Amino acid sequence: MTRTRKVFAWTLASLVVLLVALVLIIAFFDWNRIKPSLNAKVSEELHRPFAINGNLAVIWQREPDEGGWRAWVPWPHVVAEDLSLGNPDWSKTPQMVTLKRVELRLSPLALLAQRVVIPRIDLTEPNADLQRLADGRANWAFKFDPKDPNAERSSWVVDIGAIGFDKGHVTLDDQNLKTQLDLIIDPLGKPIPFSDIVGDKAAKTASQKGAAPQDYAFALKVKGQYHGQKLAGEGKIGGLLALQDAARPFPLQAKLKIADTSVELAGTLTDPLNLGALDLRLKLAGTSLGNLYPLTGVTLPDTPPYETDGHLIAKLHEADGAVFRYEEFNGKIGQSDIHGSLAYVASQPRPKLSGSLLSNQLLFADLAPLIGADSNAKQKARGGESKQPADKVLPVEEFKTERWRDMDADVEFTGKRIVHSEKLPFNDLYTHLILTDGVLSLEPLRFGVAGGTLDAQIRLNGRTEPLEGRAKLTARKFKLKQLFPTFEPMKTSFGELNGDADITGRGNSVAKLLGTANGNLKMLINDGAISRELMELAGLNVGNYVVGKIFGDKEVKINCAAADFDIKTGLATTRLFVFDTENAIIYIDGTANMATEQLDLTITPESKGWRLISLRSPLYVRGKFIKPDAGVKAVPLILRGAGMVALGVIAAPAAGLLALVAPSGGEPNQCAPLLEQMKAGKAPVTVKPTK
Repeated sequence: MTRTRKVFAWTLASLVVLLVALVLIIAFFDWNRIKPSLNAKVSEELHRPFAINGNLAVIWQREPDEGGWRAWVPWPHVVAEDLSLGNPDWSKTPQMVTLKRVELRLSPLALLAQRVVIPRIDLTEPNADLQRLADGRANWAFKFDPKDPNAERSSWVVDIGAIGFDKGHVTLDDQNLKTQLDLIIDPLGKPIPFSDIVGDKAAKTASQKGAAPQDYAFALKVKGQYHGQKLAGEGKIGGLLALQDAARPFPLQAKLKIADTSVELAGTLTDPLNLGALDLRLKLAGTSLGNLYPLTGVTLPDTPPYETDGHLIAKLHEADGAVFRYEEFNGKIGQSDIHGSLAYVASQPRPKLSGSLLSNQLLFADLAPLIGADSNAKQKARGGESKQPADKVLPVEEFKTERWRDMDADVEFTGKRIVHSEKLPFNDLYTHLILTDGVLSLEPLRFGVAGGTLDAQIRLNGRTEPLEGRAKLTARKFKLKQLFPTFEPMKTSFGELNGDADITGRGNSVAKLLGTANGNLKMLINDGAISRELMELAGLNVGNYVVGKIFGDKEVKINCAAADFDIKTGLATTRLFVFDTENAIIYIDGTANMATEQLDLTITPESKGWRLISLRSPLYVRGKFIKPDAGVKAVPLILRGAGMVALGVIAAPAAGLLALVAPSGGEPNQCAPLLEQMKAGKAPVTVKPTK
């Protein structure tokens, strides 16, 4: 053997011996010897005390799943026992995380490409105590202080495939969110197939979107407070959280009770490393949709008790912000059905809610909480903070305008049929709600009423304090025979009601808006009938008294009723208020004070014939809106119409009301000649009653 061959042989043999020695050293090395330096290094990097208190071992095993020659390369399996990670100095408790055991395997070949590949980490009995102070400091936020700020970032990449876990305990004390939770995780004993919880159809759909969801492996129990409200619940989850395989679904199921809100969900989480996407069947129920605001930050109106069942899809890393879609949900609000789809985008500068809603049968009473018009008992049940005074009619509950500035909205709502009562059905409802930076508009707000339409344009500026509001209303072609379907004399009537209103006001409730209102109200009714029975039907006890005093118990045909109110600072004053009947002209004069809710009206009839009206003094209606008083004034009856003509006060309002005159049912409108006479400064022909 030549010298060169001997050198080469000895060199090769030495390398083999060194390699064997290295393998033997690694295989039989006592890794516990490096624990002090390892603990110190991790503690230095995290600025927290870290310790592996138990055994640290590395076991080398082949990975048959690798395939080919790679299957012969042994992988290190690292096992560490009794681990702890401490809290920052400001915390009152010493430990943030404790683990009974951690086991992982590491790909040795990936290290050659500067990649730390850990296909799976298994955690045994994890316990975590998470804390965040009111000033924002959180114990899960770590400080990393590079020694050289200008140093290049490390080219090494850590790739963790999945996390497995077993029985654990997590507590959360978040002073920022006023949230304290205590979560216990326990093995189920026997896994439950995903389809057993969500159903075969939902399981098949989930599988078609990617990998089949894993079985439910653990039970959850949680209690505490969320946003200051009591929380309790239970649920089930899978046993392996796939971090790198974003398409592998992680199963979730839970039933929670948060204050008066019940939440049920079942479905999957994908891409959990980034909280990437949720695909859940979601059921919600509670006393008012408005109570979801402190839980979700979504501004919703106050409502009667509700329940919904739909499909929640969330994509949490969209370019414009996280997107939540509650699709094709069905449910009830009060006694009204509700269906639709909504999308919530966590965009800047404000998140936005959009979508469309539909109710096939909407009870008018279920709209009352929107303006605080429900009873005190119902307000209390839904968590309303105000109480309607017993002597007030106009709702005093204030709008939560501070919430309007937290979110924008663009939502359409259609009520196919509105039920007010069996005797007075509304036809339908459509509105387009726009909320932009605290300004709420309903344009249009359209009701179908008695064969006609009530169109409203409502705008409420919640950016001002107090709220500024404006309402423009147009009532057209309300058919009297449909308004009072059970009143026999109206069934053959061609009469209609038409009206206009334009009102502005300031205040954070309906009562305050109307109590400061400025504007006008005009209304015409033609070809109708009036009687005590009709007043009883409409629930107008004072009207019942007035009609009885003037006409007795008989039914009287109305040729025309015309009203024009001027409104200043909540005081509505009659410019013209007159009823033209077959027997008499009835003038109404006075005020309705919406700030104090007081009526002060004088009713003066003028007979069209001899002795048809026996009343010799005018009537009055005075007192609170809720229970006004009616009676006979202790003064003689005078020619009210002649006095008004002499003063020239009815010509202008009469001219303004002519714009509301329209043919009814193809018949001439009987209000036209009456208003034309008044416009010309002439009172209708009347005869002074005999004494």
